[in-house]
Formats: sequence, C-alpha cells, structure tokens
Amino acid sequence: MPKQTRDINLLILKFAAMSSSLPVLLLKPGRVKSMLRRHPWIFSGAIKTVTGKPQPGETVRVEAADGTSLGLAAWSPKSQIRAKVWSFDPADSIDETFFWQRVAQAVDFRESASFAPRESGSVSRLIHAESDGLPGIVADRYGEVIVMQCLSAGAERWKAVVARALLQETGAVAIYERSDTEVRKLEGLPKTKGWLLTAKGAGTAKPDTRLVITEDGIQYRIDIEAGHKTGFYLDQRESRRLVGLESAGREILNCFSYTGGFSLAAAKNGAKHITSIDVSAEALQLAQENAALNGFSADRFEWVQEDVFQTLRRFTQEGRSFDGIILDPPKFAHTASQAQRAARGYKDINRLAFGLLRPGGWLATFSCSGGVNAELFQKIVASAALDAGAEAAITGLYHQSADHPVRLSVPETAYLKGLHCRI
Repeated sequence: MPKQTRDINLLILKFAAMSSSLPVLLLKPGRVKSMLRRHPWIFSGAIKTVTGKPQPGETVRVEAADGTSLGLAAWSPKSQIRAKVWSFDPADSIDETFFWQRVAQAVDFRESASFAPRESGSVSRLIHAESDGLPGIVADRYGEVIVMQCLSAGAERWKAVVARALLQETGAVAIYERSDTEVRKLEGLPKTKGWLLTAKGAGTAKPDTRLVITEDGIQYRIDIEAGHKTGFYLDQRESRRLVGLESAGREILNCFSYTGGFSLAAAKNGAKHITSIDVSAEALQLAQENAALNGFSADRFEWVQEDVFQTLRRFTQEGRSFDGIILDPPKFAHTASQAQRAARGYKDINRLAFGLLRPGGWLATFSCSGGVNAELFQKIVASAALDAGAEAAITGLYHQSADHPVRLSVPETAYLKGLHCRI
C-alpha cells in the first residue's frame, strides 16, 4: 500500500475513533434547517435524544435524524439553547488548537481592517461571540488590558485557553473577567468577575481597574470592574462620532447618558450646552470627571440624576426644548417574547423626546434589544412621532461599530439599531 494512501487511512481511522467517543446529540426529523443555514443555536425542542452523559460545556457531535453528521457543539443542559455549534465541519477537533486559531483569526480581522492597530492605546472589540465563531465569548481591548465575558457553558469550559491565546495574539498584559451578567443564570452558571490571567513577565501587580482610553480624540476614564458591559459601550463608537458632528452650536439633551460618551462627543464638536440624564450617581460622577479630563468648561454641562421618563415629563411641563436629543436606553427586551412590553417603553420615551424638539431639531434614537428588530423599531418610532404631532423624517441610520461584525447566517448578531430623525 502506498505511504500516502496509508497515511490517509490512518487519519480516517483516527477521526472515526475520535468522533465515536463523543456524546451524540440526535435531532428530530425535519429539525436540521437552521444548522444547514449555519445558525449555531440548537434549542431543546429540536433534540430527539442525547447519547452518553455530556457535562456542561462538553463537546457533542450533532447528527440529523438519518445519522448525518452536522457539526460539533458545546452542550448546555440548563439552557433553552441546549447546544451552541463550534464548528459545522464534523472533521474538526474541538481542542486548544481550534480555539487558538479562532482567536488569531478574530484578532487578525480587526487588525487587517484597521480596527485595532497594535499600539498601547488601541481600543476595540476583539471577539464578538457568534460573529467570530466563538458563541458565548466576548472580549474587548482597552490598551494593555483585555476584558472578557464568558456567557455560555461552552465558553466557561474553554475560557482559560481563550485567555492565553488572547494575551499571546495581542501582546496585552492582563485579562479581567466580567462574567457577571444575568445571561449566566440561563446557562446554570454563577456570576463571576476578577483578574483572570496576567502575561508572563508582567510582574505580580495587577493593572488598575480604572483606565483611561482615547476615542476620536476624546479621553474617557472607564471602570472595567463596576462599569456597564465590559466598562464602555464600544459598539457606539461610530454613532458617537456622527452625533458629535451634528451638535455644533446646538443645545443637546443626552438621555441614559451613562459616563457621558455622547455628551463629550457633542462638546468636542462645539455643542453650546449639553444636558445629560442618568439614574446612576456613580455614572454621572464619572461623566463629570471625563468632561474635566478633556478640559471642557463645566458651565457647558447640566447633569441630572433622575429617571429619564420622569425627567422628560418634567421638562415637557416646564416648557423646555432642545435642538438635538439622544435616546440610548438599556436593553428593554432580551427576547422576542418581551417585545410588546419593550415597545411601550420605546414609544413612550420617543414620544416625549419628539415633543421636546425645536423646529428643525433632530433625534438620535437607539435600541439594543435583541427582541426588537429594525423594522419593528422604526414602526415604534413612527407611531411615537404621530402621537407627538411631529412631522419627522428619517435622515440617517445607525449601526453597531464595525469591530462588532454581523454574521449573515446569525441575524441576532445585528442587535444595535438606530434612527436619525429630523423634525
């Protein structure tokens, strides 16, 4: 037998032995459509049987009802999404090499597209979960520190490997874990946060969890330990730039302002006065620090610690008005089942905002709710304008920044949507 043929046969036998040792997730008849479209989520209702006793996060082989191998996935017994596909190639090996390659591909993509040049001040999303073929894993870079979230059983199982790969591929010095979201409960995982890994030779002292980053020439002090998400809303980078350009000489109202991202972008571009509303005293304190950090005059800002809905109603009663308003609320709907309740909230704040705009004014309104798609969001905003008696037109669309790519086979990765409306 020729040596080449013998080697190929040995590889086939090796793969067969490896594959047969994996637990098998057998789908019900007619439930393969989503996998054939390369969507990585397998819901509990699509599963017929599971052979073996896979542990949370363990790799399982996914098969169609006729026994056809469809791919390899991470098992999550507590979640309604019972498995998330790592690879649609049944011949793959889900091992350290697999994750190292996926991490390297994700980092190289950002660098080749000039999203995150290798420099100490670089700020970028490095891993965007399903969009990078790594469901449940999110990683953001803030200079020399990477903040990582592990949101699924599979991500939890492989997080140490992913963390080591991230440090080597980026040259960062440390990784801080922020796996403290409610999503972890759905996976049967406890919340956790803290320093995960430090690069060799970086010393024993951990970096400060309060960092200063630069975006579009503006400095922001962020808190990776206590801040929202991983410490900053990187997905709004492009939106902040565009809103800033619209703000010159105008009076701006920034609702759900958090630590002042949109407020500072408006100030940099010459806004006359900026009113910022957030319910969190800590967020507003950091926003004021950020304004001072950039040398902006304090008299250009008004900081309001109050519920946004209540404040908008109070401003309406007081007869206040603005040239530009930003609505960037937190997620109102995590799933499509919560869309109706979320729609009421979105309509209410948009109706109030339209009523506070001066003639010729603009509204930049956003939704990050996965359960509210772009079409539904536009209908909600249109209904709000009608109720407010505002004649408005959409003059621009906002999307998540390009380092948060949308995978065509996973429409859920396009979670952030926004409208620029002008009276």
